[in-house]
Amino acid sequence: MSLQNVILIGMPSCGKSTVGVLLAKHLGFRFLDTDLLIQEHTGKLLHEIIADEGNEAFLTLENRTLSALNVQNTVISTGGSAVYGKEAMAHLREIGTVIYLQISYETMAARLGDYTHRGVVLPAGWTLHDLYEERAVLYERYAHHIINEEVCAGGLGDTLEHTLALCKRFL
Repeated sequence: MSLQNVILIGMPSCGKSTVGVLLAKHLGFRFLDTDLLIQEHTGKLLHEIIADEGNEAFLTLENRTLSALNVQNTVISTGGSAVYGKEAMAHLREIGTVIYLQISYETMAARLGDYTHRGVVLPAGWTLHDLYEERAVLYERYAHHIINEEVCAGGLGDTLEHTLALCKRFL
């Protein structure tokens, strides 16, 4: 049975949660933010989990959490690092349509600002640009569809309209 879920992936600050909530309202779907789900299950903020347990432990927890999702008629906003979990991404592709909200490095850096309390998984010695370059390839690999926000001249509202139009084609 094919479940009708919409899964949003993309860089930190690309608008997954903002677009996701509005998209869910327009589609009559539930909304699930996997970062909030992880925080709820652990009782810790993402950056606390990363600081206390390390990047690998966080990625393992995220992969396990996403691999266990059993929902339907839900817009799922994933954390930016979700694409590191092969099992999680295979599962998400099975339970819904994965949409990559693509932004430029410059847009991501400007929106993120001080990302130290955002729970961004950044390996030691890496720059934000290194992270962007590595993840962009993974997002493209796992996405069924790509919405390039730079093409959406009207900002997040325009991104929402493009995403909604795309969803109406496959739901």
